[in-house]
Amino acid sequence: MRLADKVAIVVGGGQTLGETIGNGRATAITFAREGARVVLVDRRGDSAKETQAMLEGAESIVIEADVTRPEDVAAFVKATIDTYGRIDVLHNNVGIGAGDGNIANVSDEAWQRIIDVNLTAMFHTCKAVVPVMRDQGSGAIINISSIASICSVPLLAYKVSKAGVNALTQQLAIANAKYGVRVNAILPGLMDTPMAVDAMARATGTDRADYAKFRDAQVPLLGKQGTAWDVANAALFLASDEAKFITGVLLPVDGGQSAKVG
Repeated sequence: MRLADKVAIVVGGGQTLGETIGNGRATAITFAREGARVVLVDRRGDSAKETQAMLEGAESIVIEADVTRPEDVAAFVKATIDTYGRIDVLHNNVGIGAGDGNIANVSDEAWQRIIDVNLTAMFHTCKAVVPVMRDQGSGAIINISSIASICSVPLLAYKVSKAGVNALTQQLAIANAKYGVRVNAILPGLMDTPMAVDAMARATGTDRADYAKFRDAQVPLLGKQGTAWDVANAALFLASDEAKFITGVLLPVDGGQSAKVG
């Protein structure tokens, strides 16, 4: 019960179709198991409801929203306050990479869409929630970034957007420390999730098992990708009072992959 009596918003509480579990769904389940009341936000309400059914009876609500629309963000923050009266945790778990590439082949439209979803939407959710947490004198925001933000990758817009998430996290952490609001980011590495493996295997016409093995081989720790539960457990720690003296941290959860570049 490390999150007993806390209210946690999980943005991106649904997931992509696939064989394994995604980061948002695993985090929502983990938060619920630890006593949180969970607000599941996703643009696909049906997928968020599937997550809700896995929360083992924990108190929760589902809100369908597009976080690139500030009015949708304002609406789910208001719904959370109207329902539970407070917001203790904001977990930002939204990200895309479709259409990305290098500067020679990424289109203006793909660039803008990736920046809008991965970075600007997170700005909107934080902007809406921070005043609530300031008034409470407490709160924890966890932003999902990526080791792509600090490692070399062939995905220009994705890398830039996630580097922006890191900067946003650190800036918010310092600006809100005096109000008791903590802001940290998790930088997942190669994870065996539906978005990272199943969707990419489908898009490239690759056998899923072969694609997973290709990714496994790049991970220093036992030559195996992480799972969404690894991200969820890191998020649980950062959301809990055990991390009450931790803010402004960019935490790699990557099996040592980012350490290879120092």
